[in-house]
Amino acid sequence: MTVSNYSAITIGWVAIATGIVGLLGLVFIILFFTVGQPFGTLNDICIGLAAILSAVLAWMLYPGNHVQAPLLSQVALVVAFLGALVVVIGSVLVISGVTGWYLAGLYMTAGNAFIGSWLLALNYSALRNISFPYGLVIFGIISSVILVLGLMTIPGIFNGIDAWDAAPWYVNYIGQAGALGWLVLYPIWCVLIGRFILLGYV
Repeated sequence: MTVSNYSAITIGWVAIATGIVGLLGLVFIILFFTVGQPFGTLNDICIGLAAILSAVLAWMLYPGNHVQAPLLSQVALVVAFLGALVVVIGSVLVISGVTGWYLAGLYMTAGNAFIGSWLLALNYSALRNISFPYGLVIFGIISSVILVLGLMTIPGIFNGIDAWDAAPWYVNYIGQAGALGWLVLYPIWCVLIGRFILLGYV
């Protein structure tokens, strides 16, 4: 996969930055549950920033992906931008205190599920065209499938549910499983793909 009009160095570092910010969010949420504030707010900021960086990464990779899968890449790019917007809304809601952490988390998980849909399309295209290392593509597909589970949180958003006990089981146990994707797997994939790009193989 060609890496578009942007330099490989720029794209590689954007990918790595996305992963590092995402992993920082994981560290901050652990610190929040063990220490307390301000780590919860720092986690929310990292989640929003990682989503914005994901949209930037999707934009940078789009031209190369478009050559291989024109229609799929267009839809995936729009979905990635929509996902980033939903995640940022969730971050703003909880930081501003408009909603509680639970409902804001549903927004973040659903938004990251949309980003996961972009990730799935990207890796599917790469798999067909042998653009990235096979193992990295499979890891990206697995990560994206787990991310997409977050779509099951959408009913909770529409119903304004802001408490674990008030949510249906599929929102809590299937939808929330998507968090494993955006807290751990996707950031790792970003770091790995960024390193791959920086090595000049794309």
